[in-house]
Amino acid sequence: MTTFTIGETDFLLDGRPHQVISGTLHYFRIHPEHWADRIRTAKAMGLNTIETYVAWNAHEPVRGEWDATGWNDLGRFLDLIADEGLHAIVRPGPYICAEWHNGGLPVWLTSTPGIGIRRFEPQFVEAVSAYLRRVYEIVAPRQIDRGGNVVLVQIENEYGAYGSDKEYLHELVRVTKDAGITVPLTTVDQPMPWMLEAGSLPELHLTGSFGSRSEERLSTLREHQPTGPLMCSEFWDGWFDWWGSIHHTTDPAASAHDLDVLLAAGASVNIYMVHGGTNFGTTNGANDKGRFDPIVTSYDYDAPIDESGHPTAKFHAFREVIAKYAPVPSDTPGPRPEAPAFEVALSGEGEWMPDAVGARTDMPSTFEELGHLGPLVRYDVDLPAFSGPSALVFGEVRDLAWIHIDGTPVGRLSRSLHERALTIPAGSRLTVLVEDQGRVNYADRLGEAKGLIGSVTLNGSPLTGWTATPVDLASAAGMGDGTVGRALLRGTFTLEASADLFLDTTGWGKGFAFVNGFFLGRYWNNVPQNTLYVPGPATRAGANEIVVLELEHAVEPVARFVAAPSLGQLEE
Repeated sequence: MTTFTIGETDFLLDGRPHQVISGTLHYFRIHPEHWADRIRTAKAMGLNTIETYVAWNAHEPVRGEWDATGWNDLGRFLDLIADEGLHAIVRPGPYICAEWHNGGLPVWLTSTPGIGIRRFEPQFVEAVSAYLRRVYEIVAPRQIDRGGNVVLVQIENEYGAYGSDKEYLHELVRVTKDAGITVPLTTVDQPMPWMLEAGSLPELHLTGSFGSRSEERLSTLREHQPTGPLMCSEFWDGWFDWWGSIHHTTDPAASAHDLDVLLAAGASVNIYMVHGGTNFGTTNGANDKGRFDPIVTSYDYDAPIDESGHPTAKFHAFREVIAKYAPVPSDTPGPRPEAPAFEVALSGEGEWMPDAVGARTDMPSTFEELGHLGPLVRYDVDLPAFSGPSALVFGEVRDLAWIHIDGTPVGRLSRSLHERALTIPAGSRLTVLVEDQGRVNYADRLGEAKGLIGSVTLNGSPLTGWTATPVDLASAAGMGDGTVGRALLRGTFTLEASADLFLDTTGWGKGFAFVNGFFLGRYWNNVPQNTLYVPGPATRAGANEIVVLELEHAVEPVARFVAAPSLGQLEE
C-alpha cells in the first residue's frame, strides 16, 4: 500500500520527503474529449500532480438530480490523471469561488428561504453533507492508500475571508472522514493572520494562496503552520477578465521567479491555473465590489497552457524552473497551429423571443421564483393611460434590461452602471427583456436573486399585473420564432476534419453563439474578448451549423472564423 502523509517538515510519500508540484485543471471548463490532452500537456511542464475543484452546481443544478457522467464524470477525470502517472488533489468546496457562477453553489440551495450560507445552519449542513457524500463516493476508492492517486482533499475554500464558524468546519471534517477519506485534509487562505486563524482547525493542514512575494507569504504561513510542509495551493500565475476591462496578463519571467523562490524554499505548490479553459454556456461568475463586473467567456487566465490547450512562453519559463528541482519529460508539445480561417454568410430568420405567457403577479417574479436557470426572462405589463414622456423606475435591474414600448425598443438599463430609471413615451404595453449576466461568486452576494427586483413605478405609481416568461435558449436556437424583435442568425460551413476554431464576434453586438448545438457562450462588443473558442470535438468533418442569438444589433450577417484568438487589449 502506498502512503501519503504529513511529516515534521515535508509531505511523505511512502515515508520519503516529497515536493508536490501541481497545477489546476477544471474538468467542467474543458471539453471531456480534451481532458487527456490537457493532462498530458501539464505533465510535460514537469508537474507531478493535477488539482481540481468540484463544481456542485454543475453536478446538481436541480435538487435531487445528481449527474456524474459526461462533462461531470469526475471519476473518469481522476482516472485519466492516474493514467499519466500523476497524483490528484480534490477540492470539493462546497464553495469554490473560481470565477464560476454562484461560486459553485446551486441556485436551488442559495435561494432556499431562511438558509444560512457557509455556516452551521441545519438546511445548509444537510444539503452540503449529502453533496459531499456523493463526491466522496467517487474520491474515496481513488485515494492513494487504496491503490488510487488522490493525495490531498481540501475542506471548504478560503473560508477565513468569509467566516469563522468552527462548528461548521468541524462538521465538514466529520462528514469527510465518515465518508472514508483518509488522506491528509487541508485548508487554504490568503496569508493574512486573521484569515489563517479564522479559516482552519488545528487538525487541518493550512496552505496559502498568493501570486507574488513568495518568501514573505511563506514566512507568514509558517507562523500559523509551525510544523509540516509549506504549500502554496493557489499560486496565481495570471488573472481573469471581465467585460469592460482589459485582458489581464502577468510577466512570464516574474511569475517564474516567484515559482523558483517557492520551490527553492522546499515548499510544495499548486499552480492556479496551469490551464484555465472556458466558461462555456452561461457558467461565468461575476465580481461586485461596488460595481457589478461579469466575467468574460474565456477563462484563459494567461495560464502556461492557453485556452485551446497549447504551451505559451510562461509554460517554457515554468518548465525551466521546475527542471531545477524535479525531472521533466524530454518532449514538449508544439506551439498552437493556425486555425482554419474562413467566412460564413448568415441568414436572418426573424425574431426568436417567446410570446408572453404565465400567471399575472403584482410584482415581477425573479428567476428563482420561476425556477429558471437560463440567462433570459421576458417581462410584460399593461400600462395605464398616460400622455407624453414619463418616468419609469425599477427597484433594481439584475443585470441588464432592454425596454420596449408596444414592441419598439426605447432604452437599456445596466446594473454595472447603476442604472434603474429612464423616460419612456406613451404606449399601452411595456416589455422588458432581462439578462442574468453571471452570478457573483463570492462573499455576501452569493445566491442573490436575478431579474427585476422590487417594485416598478410609472410616474411614482406602482405597475402591477406582470407576466414573466422564461426564455429557453436551446429552443430559440432551434426554432427561431416569437414576437419580440431580436435577430436569429444561422449559417452552415464545411470542414475537411474536426478542428479547433476561433469565432470573431467583433461584427456583432451582444448575444450567444452555438456550433452544432454546442453552446460556446456569451459574446459582447464591450471589450475585451473578441473571439470565442470553438473546441474541435464540437465540430465535425463535413457540414457544420452555426447559430447566433443576437440581443442587440449585428452589424454584419457574417460569421468570421480567424486563425488565432484575440482576447483583448493588454494594459500598457
